[in-house]
Amino acid sequence: MKSVLIFICFSCLTFHSQAQSLNGTEADRKSLDKATLAIRDAFAKGDAELAAQLHHPDVVKYFRGSNVVTGRAALQKQLADWFKNSKIEFVENKVESTVFTGETAVQTVIFAIRSTPKNGGKPTIARGRSMVIYVRDKDSPTGWLSLREMTQAAPDQK
Repeated sequence: MKSVLIFICFSCLTFHSQAQSLNGTEADRKSLDKATLAIRDAFAKGDAELAAQLHHPDVVKYFRGSNVVTGRAALQKQLADWFKNSKIEFVENKVESTVFTGETAVQTVIFAIRSTPKNGGKPTIARGRSMVIYVRDKDSPTGWLSLREMTQAAPDQK
């Protein structure tokens, strides 16, 4: 029993050590930053087609509750409907963590999006925390595509 416990502890330490070493190179970080900026810029321009192209064809996005978007075409439609009625702007994008492993990156971000109705209504700001899994893709305009995303409420601001 003692040897099993030592093995489990060693395995956990080894995994922890490996996870910490997978933070990527400066080039990795810069290329992923370019990709995430391109997504935010597509939102600011109201360009649903470009925003969708920056996501994997099999993307799945989980937004609070039962709001799940599956596939690039469904994402483009949802974004086009949103952009038709509102001007969208990211007003906060604080990266909490980025881990690179091979051709994949996992990033958590605190974000805030201002949505201003085009009919002159009052703007709203939605804050959240997202965890996004990106994969390298040679056909992507930025070299990366968003594959999975989950959002939740952001922690209270201090």
